[in-house]
Parts: sequence; C-alpha cells; structure tokens
Amino acid sequence: MSISPIQFLRQVKQEAKKVTWPTRKEVIPSCTMVVILVALATAFFFTVDVILSWGIDKILQLG
Repeated sequence: MSISPIQFLRQVKQEAKKVTWPTRKEVIPSCTMVVILVALATAFFFTVDVILSWGIDKILQLG
C-alpha cells in the first residue's frame, strides 16, 4: 500500500507536532556534561597514546 507524497507530508507534520522539545534548563546541564565527558575522554586517550608511543619507541630502540 503506497501513499501519496502529500499524504506523507501531512503525516510527517502530524508527528512533528507530537515532539516535545527539551527546555533550556534541561539542555544546558546535558550539554555541559557532554563537553566535560568529551574533555575527560580526550585527556584519557591522549595520555594512553603518549604512554604507548613511549613504550613502543623504547622497545624498538632495543632492537
């Protein structure tokens, strides 16, 4: 069963009206948490990368 493009757009519009958007009070803490977690993950992976690079460099210098 296929529907016309016009009918499809009507259904999309109806569904879009059902969406509840978060308030500014909800968005700001969520975004802050994401930025903090990304910074922590970046620092962690940078540290691990530096340590592993140093270790591999030392191993290759032995040979």
